[in-house]
Amino acid sequence: MIDAKEYLKKMSAELDGPIKSYIGDEEPKNLMDSSKQYPYAGGKRMRPAMAVACCGAVGGDRSKAVPLAVAVEYIHNFTLIHDDLMDGDEVRRGMPTIHVGYGAPTAILAGDALFAKAFQIICDLDVPAEKMRDALRYISQAVWDLARGQQMDVNNEGQLVTEDVYIETIKLKTSVLFAAAAAGGAIVGGADEKTVKAINEYAIELGLGFQMFDDYLGVAGDPAKTGKSVGNDIRKGKCTCMVIHALHNIKDPKELEEFKSVLGNLEATDEQCARAKDIMERTGSIEYGLNLARQKVDIAKSKIAFLPETEEKEFMLALADYSINREV
Repeated sequence: MIDAKEYLKKMSAELDGPIKSYIGDEEPKNLMDSSKQYPYAGGKRMRPAMAVACCGAVGGDRSKAVPLAVAVEYIHNFTLIHDDLMDGDEVRRGMPTIHVGYGAPTAILAGDALFAKAFQIICDLDVPAEKMRDALRYISQAVWDLARGQQMDVNNEGQLVTEDVYIETIKLKTSVLFAAAAAGGAIVGGADEKTVKAINEYAIELGLGFQMFDDYLGVAGDPAKTGKSVGNDIRKGKCTCMVIHALHNIKDPKELEEFKSVLGNLEATDEQCARAKDIMERTGSIEYGLNLARQKVDIAKSKIAFLPETEEKEFMLALADYSINREV
C-alpha cells in the first residue's frame, strides 16, 4: 500500500526542478523574488502530483503532464498570495507573506504574474491542439470558479449560510483546481471523455473532503502542528458545516447565545473559543464535520474504481485517504 505522504514527497522532489525553471532573473528583481517565494518554498504540492498521477493512471506518459502540473501549482500559489492579502495573514510556510515582505502592490502583481506565467507554460504541452484546448478549458474555468468561490467566502464571513451554500463555496474555492489538475492530467494522458469526467468528479469530491477536513483541523487540530490557533476560524465567524450543525442542534438557549456571542467576535479570548469548541463537541458538530469529510472521500474513491490497477491509481486512492488523515 502506497504511503501518500511519502509518495507526495517523492513527486514534489521530482517536480521541484521544473517548478523552479520557469521564472528567470528578469527585472524588476522584487517582482521576480516575490513571485518565486511561494512556489519555490514547497508545500504539499498535491495538485501538481495529481496532474501527473492522473496522466499515468490512464496510460499516458507522465512526463508530458509536467508543464500542466507546474502551471497548476503556479495558479494555486497565485491564489494564496491574493488570499493572504485579503485575509491580512502575516505568515505562510514559516515566512512573512508576500504583502508583508514586499508590500500590497507587489503582492498583487506577483499573483498576477504567476497567473499569466501558468497559461504561458500550458503552451509547452506536447499534445495535439485539440487536447491543449480541452485542458485550457478546464484550467480557465477553474480560475473563474476560484474567483467566484473566494468572493462567496468573503460574502459568507460572519453570515449564517445553509450547508448547501457552504458546500458550493468550498467546491468553487478548493475543489475546482484539484479537478482541473486531475482532468487536465487525464486529457494529456489521452483519456476519453467519459474517463476524464469520472476523474474530474473524483477530484471534486476529494477537494470537498480535503477542505472539510481543513475546517476540522481549524477547530480540533493541534496548533503546534497546524501552525493555526484553534480559535481563529471561530473568531472570524467562518461558517463551516460544523458551525452550521451546531447552530441548528444546540438545545440549551443559554449555550446557543454563548456560542453566537463568540462566533465572529475578533476580540474573543482563547478561553471563550475553547468553550465554543467544547459546545460544538458536546453537540456532535465536530464529529459531524469529520464524518461528512469521510463521506466525500468515499465517493471520490468510488469514482475511479473502474481504472486499471496501477501505481498511479493506488496513489490516487491513498491521496484521497490522506486528505482526511493528515496533521496539517
